[in-house]
Amino acid sequence: MSPTLGQVAETVFALGLLGRPASAAHLRWRHRLAQHLRQRTALAAMVAAPHGRLRAPGDLLCLVDAASDEGDRGLRALGLGPEEALAAVRDVWRHALAPYWNRVLNQLEHECNARGRITMTGGVDRLLETLHSKIQWQSPVLEVPGPDRDIHLDGRGLVLVPSLFLVHQPSVLIRSLPQDGGSALVFAVSPDFPQAAGLWDEPDNTGQALGALVGRTRAAALRALTASHTTSELAETLGISSAGASQHTAVLRESGLITTHRNRNTVLHTVTPLGMALLGMRVRESGRAPGNGEQRVAGEFRQPAA
Repeated sequence: MSPTLGQVAETVFALGLLGRPASAAHLRWRHRLAQHLRQRTALAAMVAAPHGRLRAPGDLLCLVDAASDEGDRGLRALGLGPEEALAAVRDVWRHALAPYWNRVLNQLEHECNARGRITMTGGVDRLLETLHSKIQWQSPVLEVPGPDRDIHLDGRGLVLVPSLFLVHQPSVLIRSLPQDGGSALVFAVSPDFPQAAGLWDEPDNTGQALGALVGRTRAAALRALTASHTTSELAETLGISSAGASQHTAVLRESGLITTHRNRNTVLHTVTPLGMALLGMRVRESGRAPGNGEQRVAGEFRQPAA
């Protein structure tokens, strides 16, 4: 089980809450952000339009599922290519999820831990029986709502992934993850009301204190690098020149707050555990920042392979 498929997937699911009824657990989040998103991001405006020019998550699943039935037909009908759509989703993430991302991750990891305890005490059968009331397990078949078809895993396994924003459907089957071709079943979970109230509280003032310590632009760079960026991507995110971004990453790297790895002609910067601690974010047991590692493509707004 994985706590998340990453920022792209959760943002795609979150977009499904715009222009549609929200659960009590998400009302504060939507009321605070819906109007702001519609004004600031074109993609959110398309989703929230009265007659729904763009359906979320359906029309955007091609960004997280290489075998999506719809492919990118919905995007092409709107004149959007995958790169443009991915950039638009990233813009929504910055405004809507980034301020709460660590809390969301903590909640999803709590869900995974709870599911792990169910598996330890009741076995895999009990785990699959309790994923969702509309997901049925009749060994060896798992029945999920959706198109009437049989999918055979042929021993490849199935990653189970909870989502806080998958509100209007019980699950989404990802048949081919862009990074490794594996399959995943994303199932809906909803925090109870007290938990939800804490999720959407105003972000604390850690960012202001950090800005006073290292400078506002450098603090923004460190926060951005909780999801790996190239130098040019970081420059675009911060609205500065590539030379300026390079200078900031050099200082952060020399301070031990980020690491830099070269992959062929690409240089990728990522926050370190020390940088995470400075941000006031909990470091996962593997020592990686949220969104890194095996979920790099789907989780970090990296362009899916052509």
